[in-house]
Amino acid sequence: MSTDFSQPQRQSVVGILVMFFYTLQQYARALWPIIVIWLFKFDEVNKVYLLLGTIITFISIAVVSYLKYLNFTFFLDTENGEFIITEGVFNKTKTAIQLHKIQQVNINQSFIQRLIGVYELDVDTAGTNKKEGAIKAISHELALELKSRLLENEVKKVDSETTELELETSKEQPLEAEHPLIKISFLSLLKVGITSNYGRSISLLLVFFITVSDYIQKITGRDVWQDKNIDNYIDKNFIIQTVLILILLLLATVLIINLVRIIFRYFDYKITRQKGSLLLSFGLLNTKSTIIKPEKVQITTVTRNYFQKKMNILELKIRQATSGEREERKSAIEIPGCSESESNAILKLLFEKIPTKGVVLKPNFRKLGFALFLSIGLPLIGFYFLRDYVILQAPSIDYLVLVYVVLVGLIQFFRFKNNRLFINDHFIIKQSGAWDISDEIIELSKIQAITTSQLFWHKNLNIGSLTLHTAGGTIAFQLGNFATIKKYVNLWLYEIETSNSNWM
Repeated sequence: MSTDFSQPQRQSVVGILVMFFYTLQQYARALWPIIVIWLFKFDEVNKVYLLLGTIITFISIAVVSYLKYLNFTFFLDTENGEFIITEGVFNKTKTAIQLHKIQQVNINQSFIQRLIGVYELDVDTAGTNKKEGAIKAISHELALELKSRLLENEVKKVDSETTELELETSKEQPLEAEHPLIKISFLSLLKVGITSNYGRSISLLLVFFITVSDYIQKITGRDVWQDKNIDNYIDKNFIIQTVLILILLLLATVLIINLVRIIFRYFDYKITRQKGSLLLSFGLLNTKSTIIKPEKVQITTVTRNYFQKKMNILELKIRQATSGEREERKSAIEIPGCSESESNAILKLLFEKIPTKGVVLKPNFRKLGFALFLSIGLPLIGFYFLRDYVILQAPSIDYLVLVYVVLVGLIQFFRFKNNRLFINDHFIIKQSGAWDISDEIIELSKIQAITTSQLFWHKNLNIGSLTLHTAGGTIAFQLGNFATIKKYVNLWLYEIETSNSNWM
C-alpha cells in the first residue's frame, strides 16, 4: 500500500529518541568547557547542584526533542512540484525544494539510528553547499518509497526524451539485476589502508618529533638533543634505539589508524546498477547509500601509486555538481580498492566507453624552474638571512637543509614529469602528481566555461595557461603551448554551444 505523501507526514515515533541523541550532542558541543571544568574539579563541585543541573539539562533536552519531533513534517506539493519540510521549536522554518532541482536522495544510517532501527533520508540539490533537507528518523520502506517519488521527475524527464525505438528496445530487455555489480573485497580495503595517506603519516611524524623535543626541553630546561654533556647522563646508543622504536611505533600506529578508518568507512562497499544509475552503499557502523547519475558526473579522478599498481588496485573519486570549489572535497564520492577491470567497468557505465588518452600537451620546462624557485629558492633565501641564529639552536641544520633540497627537488621533478594534458574527441584527461598519480577525466560536453591566460613575457615564448570550469570544479593546466591551446579552445567552445547535456 503506497503512502499518500500529499498529506503532511511525521517521522517514526522512535524519532523522538533520535532527536534526543542529536540534541544531546548539540548541547555537549556547546557546553563542553563547562563539562571539562566539572571533570577536573569534580571533588570541589557541590554534588547536589551537579545532580540537579544534570537532571534539569536532560529534562530540557527531552522537551526540546519532543517539540522538534512534533513540529517536523514533510510532504509533496504536486501542484507546485515541491518537496516541503517544516521544522523548528521557537523559530519555525519551511523549506521548499523544487523537485526538478534535486541532485541526489541518499539513505544513510548512523550507529545510533541502526540501534533504534530507523534510517536518515538526505535531499541534496545542485547549487547549494549543504544538504537541502534531512529526515532523521524514517523506516527503510518509507525511505525507499519517498526516494522513488522524489526522483520521479528525473524518470519522466528521461522518458520524455526517449524515442519510440528506444522504448521498444527497452521492453525487450530484461530487468537489471538487483545483485551487486561490483563489490569491494575486505582484502582490497586492507591494501588501500597500507598504501595510502603517506603524506599524512610524514606530517604526523614531524609533529610528533617537534612536540617531544619541546616537551623534553620544558622538563629539563635544556635542549637535550644538542647538549654537549649528554654522554654524562644518557647513553647515545640508548637515545638512537629509543628514537627508532618510537618511529616504528608511530608508523605502526598511523598504519593501524588508517586501516581502521578505511575499513569502518568503506566496509561492505557495493555498487549496483539501478535504472541507468549507480547505487553505492557502504559503511560498518554508519551506513551510507548514494546514487551516481552518469549524466550528472562532472569530474572523475583515477588515482594510484607505485605500490597500488603492483597490487592491482586504484581509487576512484567522482564529483557531481557542487556550489563551489570549497565543497569539491566534501561532495566527492570515493570508490576505494577497485581493480583495473572494475574501474573500467565503472568508467564504461559512466561514459558509455572507456576514456583513452589522445593528443598529449606537455608544460614548458619553465614550469619546473618556477616550482623549484618557489619551493626551494625562496626558502633558501630566507634561511640564508636566518642561518646564523638558527645554527646556534641546531648546529646540524645544514644537513637537514640538504635533505630538504634533495627531497623537494625530486618531488617537483616527478610532478613536472607527470603533468600532462591528454585530448581526444570526447574527453580531456589531466594527469598530475608525484607519488600518487591522478588522472582527472571530464567530457567535453560538461565544460561550462574556459579561461585562457598569458603573461606578457610569455608571448614571445608562445606559452600560456588553461582553466576548464565545470559544475563540479575546475581543471587547470599551466605553461603549455599557447597556439595549440587556443586551437583546442575554439573547438571546445563550439562543443559547449552545441551540447544538450543534462547535468542538472
